[in-house]
Amino acid sequence: MNSETDDSDEWTLWWDARLAAMESLLGKSHDTVGHGTIPFQLGAELGGTADIVYFHHHVKGVVSVTAELIGNDDQLPNSMGNYELAICSRDDHEWGDYVIGQLAHYTLEAVIEPGQTMDIGPATPEDSTISAFLFCDYGQFKVRDQDAGIVLCLGITADELHMCRNGARPRLESLLQSKGVFPFTDLYRKSVV
Repeated sequence: MNSETDDSDEWTLWWDARLAAMESLLGKSHDTVGHGTIPFQLGAELGGTADIVYFHHHVKGVVSVTAELIGNDDQLPNSMGNYELAICSRDDHEWGDYVIGQLAHYTLEAVIEPGQTMDIGPATPEDSTISAFLFCDYGQFKVRDQDAGIVLCLGITADELHMCRNGARPRLESLLQSKGVFPFTDLYRKSVV
């Protein structure tokens, strides 16, 4: 066997195990996989984006999840271990897929922990009320005997970001759930505060 075959076999083992773990949490994935025009491993500088897997049976909408990070030795693990990034939309809006596909490279340089926030204002569509992500633990599991999980990227408004940064994140999470926002990123919604 040559090393190219070994690499291909290893990639397939990780892909199958990663997908099985995500399906145990989110239900059967859609047959379509969103492949970046430029592969993830070529890097952010060349425009590489992570592959995206879609789940249509978990919520009344679509859960899009990166599928390049669990098993990637270059990722800086968080408290869950290796993790993939997810975003939920009520329709097939592609903005979120693009953003998490790009954000996947950031996890090779910095750790994203549930409970943290990130300003994303410049990356949002014109007139969007969303200005940041709140990162949430969306599930944990094992992949090939390694701890792993999914971090949800939840779009929040400037007022909601201010609330998080002033120590009221648990209250905000409760409001987002009670108002029916969680787990969706609605780009043009009113603030819950």
